[in-house]
Amino acid sequence: MQANNFLDRVKIYVKAGKGGDGCLSFRREKFIAYGGPNGGNGGKGGDVILQAEPNLTTLQELACNPHIEAQNGEKGGTYNKTGLNGEDKIILVPLGTVIKLNGKIVADLTKPYQQVIVARGGRGGRGNQSFKTKNNTAPRIAEIGQKGEELTLILELKVLADVGLVGLPNAGKSTFLTAVTAARPKIADYPFTTLNPNLGICQHKNTSFIIADIPGIIEGASEGKGLGHQFLKHIERTRLLVHLVDPSGFDGFTPLQTIKTISDELKNFDKNLAKKPRIIVVNKADLKGAEKVFKQVEKKFTKKYPVFFISAAARKGLGKVLDEIVKILAQNPIKFEKPKKENTISLKVEPFFTVTRLEENRFQISGKKAEDFISMTNFSQPQAVQRLWGIFKKVGLEKELLKQGIQDGDIIIACGKEFEWSGAEFSGEVSALPERLGGYKRRETKQERLAKRRARREKTDF
Repeated sequence: MQANNFLDRVKIYVKAGKGGDGCLSFRREKFIAYGGPNGGNGGKGGDVILQAEPNLTTLQELACNPHIEAQNGEKGGTYNKTGLNGEDKIILVPLGTVIKLNGKIVADLTKPYQQVIVARGGRGGRGNQSFKTKNNTAPRIAEIGQKGEELTLILELKVLADVGLVGLPNAGKSTFLTAVTAARPKIADYPFTTLNPNLGICQHKNTSFIIADIPGIIEGASEGKGLGHQFLKHIERTRLLVHLVDPSGFDGFTPLQTIKTISDELKNFDKNLAKKPRIIVVNKADLKGAEKVFKQVEKKFTKKYPVFFISAAARKGLGKVLDEIVKILAQNPIKFEKPKKENTISLKVEPFFTVTRLEENRFQISGKKAEDFISMTNFSQPQAVQRLWGIFKKVGLEKELLKQGIQDGDIIIACGKEFEWSGAEFSGEVSALPERLGGYKRRETKQERLAKRRARREKTDF
């Protein structure tokens, strides 16, 4: 993980595919009377899917390409041909990625190749063949495809490791990681050498486990000071903490004070971190006075934590530390808890519509289901408009509008469109709300046409 390409937090914008429009078509062939409707349905829009990829270690690629769109579904065709479904867009993310929507965690990808659909594609619009009934054998209705979901998500990466190395800067964490694994992080004799978490796999006595080297934590890291506050979250998933101590202290702190500093920062960041099993390792045994510091640490903490004395650079004393790590990991296996009944999420039933009075003569209709019906209605088709308002009348929209005092000429805003209310025209058969800008004119009924003919005859006879 290099400093210039490691990212553990990114904002992305996902847009699922729109469903294909339904087809309005009739079978017209020689010698076949009343062929009937044969318009096919549109295809479903593609979903946006996030997949956990074990070989990835950073969110860098998503940071460079944050706008993600899935393919739209194709339109339906004649002869009852259904349009092709839009291709799903699969985005690869590292293991341990947490997905947040509006500040809440919606998914946690902790298993290899685990997938989660973050934005669902819109369903395809139905063709007029789907609306054929015994009472309407030649429907002139075809739906517009449903829009796909659009979301803004925050992705956070939390490194998956069994053991987390913590300690103040220059305690020898990178050297310890190099000594027990094949990882080769940058090592130097100055603080803050490690700028990003480093992972390594350790094999000891037929047991393998992952060790994470977390950048140096300083006093006040839990409040945002230094570099450690950016990476404290990476040790939340670990089962064991190995606290390395520099016997020469750090920045005026004695070795005993450095242990207390780290403990306080872990506790302030997350109380559960302070409760994790911990091993204290006094490093740099080859330094003068190191053995004296080890005895002081052992005397004070041996009842609470196992304490070891090593030299990571000289590869001395590492075996006993690894033995203790294997022992503690065996005592703290990974637990897969089944969700309790009281913790299961219950889906809330959203109202079909909500009417809000904006001004004296303007009303807002909202609600996902109502908006879907409106957005999928082709207002250039009189029967489609008739069907829409037949549905709205059944669910009580007309009643609610009248209850709130709507009058002829008032404006209704719904799904980005404006309508004009005309109660005198509304009969449940033809739209009471012709789209203002669409140029739609109400289609005359059979009774109205007959009445006009009679009027013309009477006028001619007279």
